[in-house]
Amino acid sequence: MSHPDFAAWADILLPVVEAAGQAALEVQRGDFTVDAKSDASPVTIADQRSEAIVLAALEKLTPRFPIVAEERVAAEGLPDFAGEDFWLVDALDGTREFIQKRPDFTVNIGLILGGVPVFGIVHPPARGDTYVGIVPTQTALLYKDGKATPIAARPRPAKVTVVGSKSHEIPEQMNAFLANYDVADRVSVGSSLKFCLVAKGEADLYPRFGPTSEWDTAAGDAVVRAAGGKVTTFDGQPLRYKKPKFLNVPFLVEGA
Repeated sequence: MSHPDFAAWADILLPVVEAAGQAALEVQRGDFTVDAKSDASPVTIADQRSEAIVLAALEKLTPRFPIVAEERVAAEGLPDFAGEDFWLVDALDGTREFIQKRPDFTVNIGLILGGVPVFGIVHPPARGDTYVGIVPTQTALLYKDGKATPIAARPRPAKVTVVGSKSHEIPEQMNAFLANYDVADRVSVGSSLKFCLVAKGEADLYPRFGPTSEWDTAAGDAVVRAAGGKVTTFDGQPLRYKKPKFLNVPFLVEGA
């Protein structure tokens, strides 16, 4: 199967995620209201503005690919389309961190081909950098200050660093899982930044037991896979996409 020129797509989409991130930052710096969606999760005008910027760009770049985007799904319901090739978009992942004026929120774009992630971009606007993963060529890059630096997941050391969620961790399950490891450090961070810490070799494991949607994970999943890591279910199978209601099962992110 031939793939698109993902490096060229990255050049096109980098300024798009930066613009979406800037739109979110402008909202965060001011006063804003927090509404609740039908599932009781919080949403702000920043989620909607960021997503609108990303969707406009993707619809122009690849009109043939369906787009599954968090706020569009909330407004219009789950899309129905044939095939397993599509975009997954969460243009503001980490809304709880965003609301609390913390920097751990991200803009996320992931492309799924044949049910697996092949290309992903994660941009944490408050941190000023961007992660890009191109899985077919095993290219993982960190962009900062106009410079692209290769990143790679590290081989697992004897004592592991474990990353978990600030807002969604389930302590009982996490503690039971970690009883099997010699843990050097535990790091809590919001949004898809957890994937990025594994991808750049600053963490070794990210176990996730709580519920997530596919748009929460696709971009970070692609970055991890491109960096030499893996994302699997707890029975060792690679995480696949276009599951019922686009919901994930529990999963484990590991380094090289």
